[in-house]
Amino acid sequence: MTADLQKGRMRLQACFLGLLALFVTGKCSYSPEPDQQLALPPGWVSLGRVDSEEELSLTFALRQQNVERLSELVQAVSDPGSPRYGKYLTLEDVAELVRPSPLTFRTVQKWLLAAGAQNCHSVTTRDFLTCWLSVRQAELLLSGAEFHRYVGGPGEIHVIRSPHPYQLPKALAPHVDFVGGLHRFPPTSSLRQRPEPQVSGTVGLHLGVTPSVIRQRYNLTAQDVGSGTTNNSQACAQFLEQYFHDSDLAEFMRLFGGNFAHQASVARVVGQQGRGRAGIEASLDVEYLMSAGANISTWVYSSPGRHESQEPFLQWLLVLSNESALPHVHTVSYGDDEDSLSSAYIQRVNTEFMKAAARGLTLLFASGDSGAGCWSVSGRHQFRPSFPASSPYVTTVGGTSFQNPFRVTNEIVDYISGGGFSNVFPQPSYQEEAVAQFLSSSPHVPPSSYFNASGRAYPDVAALSDGYWVVSNSVPIPWVSGTSASTPVFGGLLSLINEHRILSGRPPLGFLNPRLYKQRGAGLFDVTHGCHESCLNEEVQGQGFCSGPGWDPVTGWGTPNFPALLKTLINP
Repeated sequence: MTADLQKGRMRLQACFLGLLALFVTGKCSYSPEPDQQLALPPGWVSLGRVDSEEELSLTFALRQQNVERLSELVQAVSDPGSPRYGKYLTLEDVAELVRPSPLTFRTVQKWLLAAGAQNCHSVTTRDFLTCWLSVRQAELLLSGAEFHRYVGGPGEIHVIRSPHPYQLPKALAPHVDFVGGLHRFPPTSSLRQRPEPQVSGTVGLHLGVTPSVIRQRYNLTAQDVGSGTTNNSQACAQFLEQYFHDSDLAEFMRLFGGNFAHQASVARVVGQQGRGRAGIEASLDVEYLMSAGANISTWVYSSPGRHESQEPFLQWLLVLSNESALPHVHTVSYGDDEDSLSSAYIQRVNTEFMKAAARGLTLLFASGDSGAGCWSVSGRHQFRPSFPASSPYVTTVGGTSFQNPFRVTNEIVDYISGGGFSNVFPQPSYQEEAVAQFLSSSPHVPPSSYFNASGRAYPDVAALSDGYWVVSNSVPIPWVSGTSASTPVFGGLLSLINEHRILSGRPPLGFLNPRLYKQRGAGLFDVTHGCHESCLNEEVQGQGFCSGPGWDPVTGWGTPNFPALLKTLINP
C-alpha cells in the first residue's frame, strides 16, 4: 500500500510539473536574460547531459525594494561633506530597506515548493533563495533549460550548466531578477609569471617584489603594523579550486616577513577550504594582504563551488548578505568582460555592492590584466571594459611597474593594467570633474569610437603589479605579475589606516571613492608615464589610454605614499 501511495504521489508530481511546463512554454511566459552569454567559453568541453535525478543547487535573485533610496544613503554615509558621513547602516537596516515585498517572497516560495524544490534557504536580507532540485524538476520548472556537465579551466574543473536559455511564468516577471547557477562559467585567472628581466651587475638591486620592497617604496616603517588591540579585520575571497595553504603562508613570512610584526596564520576561513594543491592566485592574495596589512586579523572567504552547479562569486555575495559582523576591507581578484554578462545580472550584483557600501565595507577589485581590452562590434574594434572593475560602488586597483625593474624607483604603467570606461554604468558624479580634466588635457586620448566617454571610468588607484615573489605548494615562485597582486597590497594599507581610525574612535573608511576624488588623490604618488595595451590594429596599434598628471584610466589617482595617505584619511 505504501509503495502504491509513493508511486501515486510521483505520478501526481510529474503531472503537475508537466502542466507547469506547458504553462511556462505557452504565451504566459517570459525569458529572462541569461546571466552570461550562452556561447561555450574557450577551453570548456561538454561531457553530455546530466542524469535526471541528480541534485542541483540554484539561486533565485528576488526583486528588491527601495534601491534608489539605498543609493542615496550610500552617497550620504560615504561623502565627508555629509552630516551622515560614517554613520553606516547595520545589516538589519539594509534588510529593512531592500527586502522583497511579502507578495514577492510568497509568490516565488510557493512556486518553488509546488514544483518540488527541497531545502530552500534565504538570507537575512531575504532577497535570495537558494534551493535544491533534481535535474528533472529544474528542467520542467525552467522550461528550455537543459543541464550538461562541462569540464575546463586550468584545473580541469567540472561544472553543471545549461547551454540554452530558460523561461519563467510571466506572473514571476515582477518578482525574479535572474536565476543563478545556469549559465555562468568561472572566469580563468589572468595572473602570469613573466620572464626575469636581464640586467648586468647586481649592486644595490632587488631581485623581485617582496614585502620589504613594498614597504620601502610606499614608505612604511617597522611601526606601521596593526596594534593587535582592536576588532579591525580584513579579508580576501578565493573562488573555484583556488586554495591557500597555511604552510605556504608560514614559509612566506619566514622568508620575507622578518623585519615587521606580522601574523603567520589566517584568523578565520569562511566557507569550505579544499585540500587540493594551493593556487598561485589564492597564495598571492593571502600573503600580500597579510604582509601589507601586517599584524591585522585576516579572514579568507573560500567559495570553491561545493557543488558543480554552484556559482562561487554569487555564493560569496550571499555570505555578505547573511553576516552582520564582517571585516572592514575586502579584496577580490576576479573579473569578467562586461559584455559577457546580462543587464539583469550586472545591475543586481551592482546593488549588492551598494548594500556593502551602505554598511561601511571597503570593496577593492582588481582592474584586470588586459589593458583597455579589445573586441569587435559590428565589424569595428572597441575597447572592452571589465566587471566588477567598472562598478561605481567599488574601488578598482590598477597596476604599475618600477621604472627600473631591479631598483626601488618611481613607478610607470604596467602595460597590462586594466582600465577604461563602462558601457553599462553612467559616470558617477564623484568622478565627473577628474574624468573631464583627463579627456580635455591628455595628448593621447584614443578615438572616441573606441570607448564610452560618459561611462563609469576606472581604475581609481594603483599599486605595483609586476615581479612578485609568491610561495605556493612550498615553492618560492618569482616574477608573478597581475593586478591580482596590486589589489591586496592596496587593501592591506587601507586596513592599517582603518586601525588608526578605530583607535581614534572614528568609523572605518567604508566606500572610499567619493572621498578619494574629492581630495583629488592626495596622499598618492602620481604615475605619469606609460600606456596600457589594447587593440592590435592600424588605428590604435595596440595602445590604449596613457597615464598623465592627475587621474587617468590606467593608474587612477596613483599609488600609495603611506604616511601622506594616512594623514589625508585619518580625519574626520
